[in-house]
Amino acid sequence: MNAENGLIKQQRSYTNELKAEAVRMCLEQGLSQNEVSRRLSIHARTICNWLVAAKKGFELSQPGDRSLHEVLADNARLRKDLSEAWMEKEILSKAAAYFAKE
Repeated sequence: MNAENGLIKQQRSYTNELKAEAVRMCLEQGLSQNEVSRRLSIHARTICNWLVAAKKGFELSQPGDRSLHEVLADNARLRKDLSEAWMEKEILSKAAAYFAKE
C-alpha cells in the first residue's frame, strides 16, 4: 500500500495460455522480451519470470502439455531418428542400384 496516496497496487493474474504464448513469442519467433512486453502490454520483468520458469521446466501452459525440457529432448531424439532413416535410405538405394545392374 502506498502510504502517501492510499493506493493499493493490484496484482494482475494471467492465464496459462497467455503465459505460454508470450514464451513462444520469445523462444520460437525470436522476439525480445521488451518487444513481447510492448505487444502484450505486460511488464518485461513479468515475461522474464515466465521465460525463466519455462526454461526450468515449470508448467506455463495447459495441464497435460509437455515442458520445454521434454520437447527439446524429444526434438533431439527425432533428429537422431531422422538422421538414421536418411542413412538407411542411402544404403538401400545403393543396394537397389547394385542389384539392378546384375
